[in-house]
Amino acid sequence: MPSALLERQGRRLDCGPYLSGAMEAKALLERLPVRCVELRELTYGREGGIYKGPLFARNYVADPNCGVPFLSSSSILHAQFTYADLLRRKDATSARLAPLRIEEGMTLVARSGTIGRMSYARAEMDGLLSSEHVLKLVPNPDAVRPGYLYTFLSGLFGVPLVVGATYGAIIQHIEPEHLTFLPVPLAPDAIQEEAHRLVTEAADLRTQASTELRAVVREIEAAAGLPPLDVRYDGARPDTALIRASALGGRMDGLFHSRYHRSVLEPLRALPADRRTTVGDLADRVFWPPMFKRIRVDDPRYGVPFFGTSALMRADPDASYLLSRRTTGLDDLFVHETTVLVPRSGQLSGIIGHATLPHGDIVDGVLTEDAIRLFCSNEATAGYLWAGLSSEYGRRQLKARAFGSSIPHLDETRVGGVVLPRLDDERMETLGRRAFAVRTARHEAVAREREARSLVERWIESHGAG
Repeated sequence: MPSALLERQGRRLDCGPYLSGAMEAKALLERLPVRCVELRELTYGREGGIYKGPLFARNYVADPNCGVPFLSSSSILHAQFTYADLLRRKDATSARLAPLRIEEGMTLVARSGTIGRMSYARAEMDGLLSSEHVLKLVPNPDAVRPGYLYTFLSGLFGVPLVVGATYGAIIQHIEPEHLTFLPVPLAPDAIQEEAHRLVTEAADLRTQASTELRAVVREIEAAAGLPPLDVRYDGARPDTALIRASALGGRMDGLFHSRYHRSVLEPLRALPADRRTTVGDLADRVFWPPMFKRIRVDDPRYGVPFFGTSALMRADPDASYLLSRRTTGLDDLFVHETTVLVPRSGQLSGIIGHATLPHGDIVDGVLTEDAIRLFCSNEATAGYLWAGLSSEYGRRQLKARAFGSSIPHLDETRVGGVVLPRLDDERMETLGRRAFAVRTARHEAVAREREARSLVERWIESHGAG
C-alpha cells in the first residue's frame, strides 16, 4: 500500500479505513464538480455540533411522571418508544446529562456495537435522552439542509466513511473527533431541498403514526368500557394471588395467575359474552411455522430477504441475510401486509408479545419461525387485531401466557386464547382501518427516506463518474 494512503488516513495501521469502502467513497467524492467540506463545517453548537454524552450511573424508574424515556444505540432505530426505559427525571434534567438530550433534526449515529446505524430525530424523539453510545450531529441550517446531511451520511457513500472511522478489536467504537474531518459534498440547493423534504415527511409520518396508534387503542378501550391502563404495571410487590385449585387450568406458573395478568383478564371477563372475543376467533388462522434449515446465499436471484424478530421493532427493518429460495416450506414463511406478527420467544422484559403489522422490506420477505403469524382476511380485521394486542389488555396477556424459565416462549394455543373486546361491526371496521393506516404510514415513511437516498446517490454517481 502506498505510504501516501497511510498519511491520508491519519497513519492508521488497522485495516478498517482501507477495507470498509471509505477510500473508494472519498475518491468518488473528490471527482464531484462541487465543493466537499468537512463535517465540522456543517454542524454547530455544543462541542462544535458533534458530540456524545458522559458515562453515568443509571437510575431507572417505573412511573412516567418521574422519568424520561431513555434510548439505547439500538432503540433509536425503533418505530415507537412507548416501552423505552425511564431514566429518573432528576438525573435526566441535570446539566451534566444535557448532552444526552435529543433535539428534532439531529442525526443520531450508533457509535459502538453495530456502528454506523443512524436515525433522523423526529418530533416524538424531541426531549428524550439517548445513551452515551449514540453520537449526535447537530446540522447548521445556514450551511446544509438537515435532511440532506442525514441522507448522505446514512446512504451508500456516507456509511462507509463513518464505519471506516471505527477502532477497537472486540468492541468497536467511534469518537466525535473521528467524524470531524469526514467529507460531505454540498449538492445543489434543489437536491438538498428535495432530500430534506422527503426525510422530514418520513419523520412526520412516523410521529403521526405513533400518535394515531395510541389514539386508536384508547378509543377501543373507551368504546368497550374498559378502564385505561398505564403501559407500566405498578402493582403490589411482591405480586401474590390466591387461586382455587379448580382455576389452575393446567397452568402452575406464577405469572399466569398473577395480579399482573388478572388486572387485564378480570375487566375483560366482566364484559358481556357478546362483547368479547379471542384472537383465535378474529384471525383466519393462527400459525406457528416449524423450525427450518437456514441456507444463506449472496445472489438476490437465488435468495429472499430474511428477518429476525428484532427487525419487527425498527422504523426501517433491515434483513439479516438472503435465504435460499430452495428452502423447504418457504411459502409458509412469507409475510403479507395483513398478517399480524407476534414475537414468541425472548425475555419477558423484551420483545416477546409485542405484536406488530409488517412494513418496509418485511412485507413479502421471509420471517423467522420465532414469530407467530395471525392471518387476517382484510385490512380492517388486521388493524383491529393489531391495535387490540398493542393495548395493555393484549400485551400483558401475551407476556403472562408465555411458558418456560430461562427463555420464555408462546405457542398458537396461548396466543389464540388471548381475550379482546368486541365492538359493533361498524366501530370495529372504522378503528381497524385507522390502525391499518398506521402501518401504511410507516411503510410510506420507509419509501420516502429511500427515495431521498436514491436521489442523492444518483446525483453523486452521475457527477462523480469518469
